[in-house]
Amino acid sequence: MADPASYRPQTGEIPTNPGVYRFRDPNGRIIYVGKAKNLRARLNSYFANPGGLLPKTHAMVFAASSVEWTVVGSELESLQLEYTWIKEFKPRFNVVLRDDKTYPYLAVTMGEKYPRVQVLRGERRKGTRYFGPYTAGAIRETMDTLLRVFPVRSCSAGVLKRAQASGRPCLLGYIDKCAAPCVGRVTPEEHRALAEDFCAFMGGEAKKFISRLEKDMAAAVAELDYERAARLRDDIIALRKVFERNAVVLAEDTNADIFALHEDELEAAVQVFHIRGGRVRGQRGWVVDKVEDSTTPDLVEHLLQQVYGEDGESEGRIPREVLVPEAPSNSEDLALWLGGLRGARVDIRVPQRGDKAALMSTVRENAEQALKLHKSRRAGDLTNRSLALQELQEALDLPVALLRIECFDVSHVQGTNVVASMVVVEDGLPKKSDYRKFAVTGPAAADDTAAMHDVLTRRFRHYLQDKTAQVEAAELPGHQAAVNAMAEAAVLDTTTPVPRAKFAYPPNLVVVDGGKPQVNAAARALSDLGIDDVYVVGLAKRLEEVWLPDSDFPVILPRTSEGLYLLQRIRDEAHRFAISFHRQKRGKAMTLSALDSVPGLGESKRKALLAEFGSVKKIKAATATELTAAKGIGPSLAEAIVTHFTGADGAGDAVAPAVNMTTGEILET
Repeated sequence: MADPASYRPQTGEIPTNPGVYRFRDPNGRIIYVGKAKNLRARLNSYFANPGGLLPKTHAMVFAASSVEWTVVGSELESLQLEYTWIKEFKPRFNVVLRDDKTYPYLAVTMGEKYPRVQVLRGERRKGTRYFGPYTAGAIRETMDTLLRVFPVRSCSAGVLKRAQASGRPCLLGYIDKCAAPCVGRVTPEEHRALAEDFCAFMGGEAKKFISRLEKDMAAAVAELDYERAARLRDDIIALRKVFERNAVVLAEDTNADIFALHEDELEAAVQVFHIRGGRVRGQRGWVVDKVEDSTTPDLVEHLLQQVYGEDGESEGRIPREVLVPEAPSNSEDLALWLGGLRGARVDIRVPQRGDKAALMSTVRENAEQALKLHKSRRAGDLTNRSLALQELQEALDLPVALLRIECFDVSHVQGTNVVASMVVVEDGLPKKSDYRKFAVTGPAAADDTAAMHDVLTRRFRHYLQDKTAQVEAAELPGHQAAVNAMAEAAVLDTTTPVPRAKFAYPPNLVVVDGGKPQVNAAARALSDLGIDDVYVVGLAKRLEEVWLPDSDFPVILPRTSEGLYLLQRIRDEAHRFAISFHRQKRGKAMTLSALDSVPGLGESKRKALLAEFGSVKKIKAATATELTAAKGIGPSLAEAIVTHFTGADGAGDAVAPAVNMTTGEILET
């Protein structure tokens, strides 16, 4: 690695004009290209304090051995030159888009004898027509609705062959959501005509089909054929529902591309919907490795450069409007550059309200789903998991392999309903059967550090108790013979689950969600219990730094480290698990029931009563003898319940129904 001081240019040598600069490695290869309004100010930021740079920028500066620049006449020229050099040299430290072909489309396999309607992802297939894109839920609803009007085959090839061999259609054929060409109800030509109509409707000719059905319905009414008219009416309603959702999403003269991002500290997922004639005509997606000091406007700028710079002019892909989540700092110059490629004006805007803003939120949701899918696939890769565990062990200088990792997170709202979660990862994969929830009350709920200390103490106290019980059991006479007998029985009995101690297996590493205070609280809990073979780290969200106990400085893992990805996934899973428990607990705390005020009636007995009688109304009407039929309800408690609801004089006191205190909804009557 080169020392940046060895190739740093003199400050007076660097012009203050706008321009483009290039960093080269010792072999002369360009590893980074950037542009600046003021070259001197920008380049000096790399060399003033190299040790304080963010990790990826730090790696780039130390990997380079020289820097050079080119002065241009304006920011627009610098934008054009930057793009040209990035395209030509493909520097490894610049943002690079990676295609993400995961979004579902409604596809019709017109190349088959009996065209099939199905949901497809990934690469496009020859002879198949695609419509969309859709969200995961909406595509199934759209397909189900349209098959009512256009009963095109949707079964797999195996189901089709079995139906042809048996002479009986599948379930969809019986419920009229398939024309059943497999058994000859329609000819191949008639079925293909249905598929053509399906494609025509999805291709934008919906109004024609709806108008035709309306005329047929009017004719059926005129002929007093009301049953057929009712069926046609239902078909029209179904088609209108699909048409309103999928056909015209914006004004019919709108041609625009809508970009949205969903990002975390290391990566960003990008989605774009191509709107032509007011309809969604296409979609693309990418995953981007972020540069630490890049902002969302920077990402948008690089995104537009790469998406439109490749083939925008040759394919006419640049529309009149480009809608983005945040405007780039040089949006005017970028619009001029895109206008030059298009040969006409291009507007770059951020939608604030109305239909375009609503569609932007849909695109953003797609980007969020794409990033989740990308991360889950990465987590499932065996090679990456092994590399992550190895990198983490080396970075933290741990003497043991990380076979089991436990992560703890505390969740609350302004100190109320404090809960904590424990998630477990073994061999880099989540072990959900070992997840645990903790309710935190009393002094431990005072703050996050007290809660973390309490939770760790409780978790490892259980571990010590289980360990002590096992040791004491092993010292009893005949213990080994009993263990051998159980082992032999286990070999014969493969259906009965083997009992296990609740907290018997300790982790090699404990991860807490937080920085130095939370880590020290967790380490203190282990120390108080005399446990010295479990290591503790914390992952702080702000800069994703890793904290060790009693350390003044964090460990900074490389931004592309598989070990850091693993820690992030564990931390995010613990946060998700804690949030879900907190919401559940908060919901219960906000629910008031008429049974809550009955003396001596606890939660389990309330549940038993509701399970037996079904509602509070029936409980109030039951006699004491009938109440004893519920589990755990004795004669005295039954009399107390009757007295509570009817009053000592039998007049019948009014009792409020169960009410959700958040929404005011009556839960039990």
